[in-house]
Amino acid sequence: MAHQVKGEFEVKRTPEGGCDLGDGAVAGHFRFDKRFHGALDATAVVHMLAVGTEVEGSAAYVAVERIAGALDGRVGAFLTQHTGTLDRGAPTLTVTVVPDSGSGELKGLSGRMTIDIADGKHYYSFEYELAREE
Repeated sequence: MAHQVKGEFEVKRTPEGGCDLGDGAVAGHFRFDKRFHGALDATAVVHMLAVGTEVEGSAAYVAVERIAGALDGRVGAFLTQHTGTLDRGAPTLTVTVVPDSGSGELKGLSGRMTIDIADGKHYYSFEYELAREE
């Protein structure tokens, strides 16, 4: 049975220095520290690599995030994988729980998260399932 939780989060971005991709191409490397509120009461650390192109509005990023805290009262941690693309201004973003990354009471967690930014505030919607241990 799928569950859905929603709430706000704060985020702080810190540049980490670029990553050499060869032939002068560089990916930006950023660290994000997040604080989630609501049914997901947790902190997170994200490391992101981002690239742009010569075409304005076209770019991409990948990231790995570790979220630790409580989800609907269950305490543990899990990892997410981010894949974001900006295709001439049209954004797509997928944030997925890394399989078998849940620990503590979040063991067996799977799911997807969406992120929205409105009026300078960050919001999440997280649809998840917890597999029963046999």
